[in-house]
Amino acid sequence: MKVFVLGSGVIGVTSAYYLAKAGHEVTVIDREAGPALETSFANAGEVSPGYSAPWASPDVPLKAIKWLLMSHAPLIIKFRVDTQMISWVMKMLRNCTSARYAENKARMVRIAEYSRDCLDELRRETGITYDERMQGTLQLFRTQKQLDSIGGDIAVLEQFGVPYEVLDRQGCIGAEPALAKVTDKFVGGLRLPNDETGDCHIFTNRLADICKSMGVTFLFNTIIQGFETNGQRVTGIHTDKGVVSADHYVTALGSFSAPMLNQIGLNLPVYPVKGYSITVPVREDRDAPVSTVMDETYKVAITRLGDRIRVGGMAELSGYNLKLDAKRRETLAMSLTDLFPDGSKIDDMQFWTGMRPMTPDGTPIIGPTSFSNLTTATGHGTLGWTMACGTGRLVADIVSGRKADIETADLSIKRYSSDFTTSGLALA
Repeated sequence: MKVFVLGSGVIGVTSAYYLAKAGHEVTVIDREAGPALETSFANAGEVSPGYSAPWASPDVPLKAIKWLLMSHAPLIIKFRVDTQMISWVMKMLRNCTSARYAENKARMVRIAEYSRDCLDELRRETGITYDERMQGTLQLFRTQKQLDSIGGDIAVLEQFGVPYEVLDRQGCIGAEPALAKVTDKFVGGLRLPNDETGDCHIFTNRLADICKSMGVTFLFNTIIQGFETNGQRVTGIHTDKGVVSADHYVTALGSFSAPMLNQIGLNLPVYPVKGYSITVPVREDRDAPVSTVMDETYKVAITRLGDRIRVGGMAELSGYNLKLDAKRRETLAMSLTDLFPDGSKIDDMQFWTGMRPMTPDGTPIIGPTSFSNLTTATGHGTLGWTMACGTGRLVADIVSGRKADIETADLSIKRYSSDFTTSGLALA
């Protein structure tokens, strides 16, 4: 079958790999000059299934007020007349119940754990390298209140058999020795020893090269303008270079999937939540992080990537824009230097921003649509890297008509329909 994958971020390229492996003739189309040049370019570098959780939780409405008032705020809302943003926020708030949080988190962990297994298999089969480390991740708590409130997350980890360690100060130092210099900054942590780290941009580019060796075609510098349909099927794609057609289409355009699919009547509840990162060289190996440290107070992830440190975080609701805000750079730099004061050459930082495609319930939208030959693979939020290989494998199964290894019925856009419920709760 001839398949077009729209988008060459980590989701698009992993989908192309698994589709080609399944025997399809695959073409990837992207407006950029190469793979992973937008949201996948400089993310936090975590492959963290155990930390897969929706932002919509029972305590978020009150926390959001506190975050908005912080000098180094993890949440920023640029208030504007934006009906899409208002609709998205309202849907997210309806998911801020204990029942929906547990259900949504369980769904997300299911995908993420499966994806980690798929990544492990892909790595064995291809020998791909990408500054990867398999040394776990550490969620660092600065206050006792934070440490005391992890019971709900631990319950889900135990439900899915995810190994974890609750650590005191000395335990945290055992995992991340450089923290010994700042013992007054934290009280304990939650460590997930099976989580991984790696450079998503490097991975995506090297996997794209593997895809090319498998016969996948990449059409870069090609702007996708819209779809041609006959009401039941997609019949072609309008690009700035003309109309092209295939047997099946996979939309992996991140935040831009929503406005693109809206043209053909598919209301995809995906909104861009802007994130920021800095990348800095390591100064002293012994003073730098070993893997990923998640600063719970500021919602910042500090990740070791070879001889660099990637620091990523923040959630900014401000529409479709890539303006760099110096205040966000200050927050990321503060978290890094506060916890690892001698670990980096902070003056040599590179500053970046990208738009995470977020759904109101946190779960990506993976699956068929009302058009028989159109599949979606978007809405991964902060977890695109974590869920990429599992998503690609599921996409290939769906397109090929094969039974997937995990449940997929609650992953498609249909879960936002009024006639779809899980545990008696509509998610719209």
